Amino acid sequence: LSSPSGLTHESHKKDVEQVYLRCSEGSIEWMYPTGALIVNLRPNISPASYKHLTVCIKPFKDSAGANIYLEKTGELKLLVRDGDCSPSKVYCFGYDQGGLFIEATPQQDISRKITGFQYELMSKGMASDLHTVSAPCRPCSDTEVLLAVCTSDFVIRGSIQDVTNQAEEQESIIHVGVNKLYRQKSKVFQLTGESGNWRGQIKTPLECGVKPGDGDFLFTGRMHFGEARLGCAPRFKDFQRMYKEAKDKGLNPCEIGPD
Repeated sequence: LSSPSGLTHESHKKDVEQVYLRCSEGSIEWMYPTGALIVNLRPNISPASYKHLTVCIKPFKDSAGANIYLEKTGELKLLVRDGDCSPSKVYCFGYDQGGLFIEATPQQDISRKITGFQYELMSKGMASDLHTVSAPCRPCSDTEVLLAVCTSDFVIRGSIQDVTNQAEEQESIIHVGVNKLYRQKSKVFQLTGESGNWRGQIKTPLECGVKPGDGDFLFTGRMHFGEARLGCAPRFKDFQRMYKEAKDKGLNPCEIGPD
């Protein structure tokens, strides 16, 4: 978390401050913004790998007081206009497309403004998985399911207990009861209550029209800004079939117990 403050530059309102971030994910919170802030993302990886990175930012819901630009060799491209922070809106761009230039907008009372956002650096392949604009609800092929089992941040066998639709954010929250936890990167799925049942929530676009239903599914997906995002989710019996067929042919990309 980086938290610069514009109040330290009160006498030099046109100052430009530079911030260097080494982590692959985190957040920026610019309190009382004045002047401008240049955010330099310098992850601890080989510079040769930079071209394979995608940067995603998610402004805080109440972020205000500055415009966020993409800057490259002195040219600015508006990314997020002050006050334009739509709920759950994520902005992504290639690392090689430029850096972030945050410019404060004129304010009568800067003490009431805080500009902030979360950021993530990821491989371009992973980013395209998360933002499949053309067909976000398309069912996965057998090959895609088997690969998702090997590469996803979470893999669980579970059932849909309930679905909560959030019209404002254009998202659905799937409330999942977990029967078997194969893998999870973060503790999204946890033991709850005296019964000792595992439960968790997974988000997916509202347009996919997910509804509660009977039977078990294999839920896979990725963590994105601290939330579980749905990837491939075949019915569990279909996964068992495709896993057995691939294993019999020696084509399954990784081992996982299907039962």
